[in-house]
Amino acid sequence: MSLCDRFARRMAARLWLALAAMAMAAPGAAQGLPAKTGKASVTQVATGLEHPWGMAFLPDGSMLITERPGRLRMLRPDGNLSAPLTGVPRVLAQGQGGLLDVALSPQFAQDRLVYLSYAEAGPDGGRSGTAIGRGRLSDDGRRLESFRTFFRQEPKLSSGQHYGSRLVFLDGYLYATLGENNQRATAQDLDKLQGKIVRLHPDGSVPRDNPFVGRAGARPEIWSYGHRNPQGMAANPRTGELWEHEHGARGGDEVNVVRRGGNYGWPLATHGVNYSGLKIPESKGETLAGGVEPLYWWRRSPAISGMAFYTSDRHAQWQGSLFIGALAQQVLIRLQLDGDKVVAEERLLEDYGVRIRDVRQAPDGQLYVLTDSDDGALLRVAPAGD
Repeated sequence: MSLCDRFARRMAARLWLALAAMAMAAPGAAQGLPAKTGKASVTQVATGLEHPWGMAFLPDGSMLITERPGRLRMLRPDGNLSAPLTGVPRVLAQGQGGLLDVALSPQFAQDRLVYLSYAEAGPDGGRSGTAIGRGRLSDDGRRLESFRTFFRQEPKLSSGQHYGSRLVFLDGYLYATLGENNQRATAQDLDKLQGKIVRLHPDGSVPRDNPFVGRAGARPEIWSYGHRNPQGMAANPRTGELWEHEHGARGGDEVNVVRRGGNYGWPLATHGVNYSGLKIPESKGETLAGGVEPLYWWRRSPAISGMAFYTSDRHAQWQGSLFIGALAQQVLIRLQLDGDKVVAEERLLEDYGVRIRDVRQAPDGQLYVLTDSDDGALLRVAPAGD
């Protein structure tokens, strides 16, 4: 082989490697950006919470907090943590399951309705699934009255994994995320409620304009599908759109804008691989023709849970940011946004070494996180120096 041929081949190989690297980086601008380390001040508000999962703020300044073993607690404005409320449904506290998210009725001041999502065992005590119900918070705040379960994930397929389970009210509708119960292929099955986001009226009935109403072989509750295990969801206050995020397997955690009838690809398309390091068996690649691409994703999984848009001017430097908790990487992620584009990523609380399960902005502009452990805590977080 001539020297010229060798040089040409070497240059072609370098060009191929460069193009391959560009392709890996690209789905384009959506891949996780290099993260910078930020500083924050932290105040411990409450401790002694056993694997807390979700929180909701009451008009009087109190807070409801769920604990995965099946307890609902109230944190009073004076810092006192109540005994567990009575009237909470029986939950299956197995694996990742238990009492999960909590949300208030949009008309809470009038109806005092509290919504809960939880893992529920099947009638034979075997497989389980996500359930949602509501009850009235008593005037003294000690119990839920007349709790009624109005939604059940069907069929029940979980053996303790992937319940999803965030609840968000938007434009008068209740949206709920449902994991695929670690049964990958079901996320694409429209006759099943695994790996879906559902849209319901507040009483659990199905809106007539849901995308699959009247379609043979499809569940009418479905709003979007092809999700893996979505544990964060929030309404974007700037656009009014619903955003969610979900766990990948080994890599491929992603943030999505939720579209009516959208297919988010799992498991046919993913940016992750199996925990063994091998490819997901059903995967055809990183994209799916006709599917909805993630807004942002990570090649290495932070294991994301909880989501909050920060809208207050209380901490002006955070205004317009999207906050996401991380379980495996034990940080609070702050994504800086320019419209719907993520332009920077910052990691907070790196020195604390805590699994962050949920993050929420309170009505007064304070930012709170829940840490996931046997002795979990509620923390108030602010920019360093504030």
